[in-house]
Amino acid sequence: MWTRKLLKSRAWESLRTTYWKAFLVSIIIAIVGGNGGPSYSYRSGRGDYRGFDNVFAAPVIDMSHILYIIGFIIIVIVIILAVFALRVFVGYPLEVGGRRYFIHAAQNSADLNHLGFSFDKTRYMDIVKAMLWRAVINFLWYLLLIIPGIVKLYAFRMVPFILADNPNIGYKRALNLSEQMTNGHKFNMFVLDLSFIGWFLLGLLAFFIGVFFVLPYVNATQAELYLALRKNAIERGLCSHDELLIEPS
Repeated sequence: MWTRKLLKSRAWESLRTTYWKAFLVSIIIAIVGGNGGPSYSYRSGRGDYRGFDNVFAAPVIDMSHILYIIGFIIIVIVIILAVFALRVFVGYPLEVGGRRYFIHAAQNSADLNHLGFSFDKTRYMDIVKAMLWRAVINFLWYLLLIIPGIVKLYAFRMVPFILADNPNIGYKRALNLSEQMTNGHKFNMFVLDLSFIGWFLLGLLAFFIGVFFVLPYVNATQAELYLALRKNAIERGLCSHDELLIEPS
């Protein structure tokens, strides 16, 4: 059975000589996996902008304003689709490659080449399909209620790690195995996440920049968690070394 103290101590140990590599990988994971979008600001002057109220109050509808609104909506949709495509076709593969880096770094093989692991043609589409399927299923659970969505978020957390071991395992099997691995561990995983709050608050005090320096610690600990859950799953017969394409220890 794993403990927070054990995982964190192992994470610190793996970061002792590889911190800056881990920092670079963590920044990439944060960029491709984070949420965000463009922001817009509007300025209005009395002489040259009438505002939406005046547009609809006018006896004759100004076609230029309608075209402006339609054009704005189209631009927003294009931006959303572009961000979504970037997240799916670039972000997901990089995230899996980043997880593979941390798995191997925990086993004394901190090679940045792992970042490009997913972009091999024999792996790429299987990884994209599995990660996209995870996002869709998780979103559908969130439509039910927030709490079930959060529970499934933890249930599917090991998917990118599983794909980092075997990218061709299959999208349904990846989700199923992640659920089996995390069964009975979700609350402890939640508490593990909470244990980093102090570090993140300390990072926020350092002009917010400090948060980025905490990420390698978090990601290294998550990799240690996966290794512990993977070992437990193999011992329980939920999966095998061959299925995950790993050498028996």
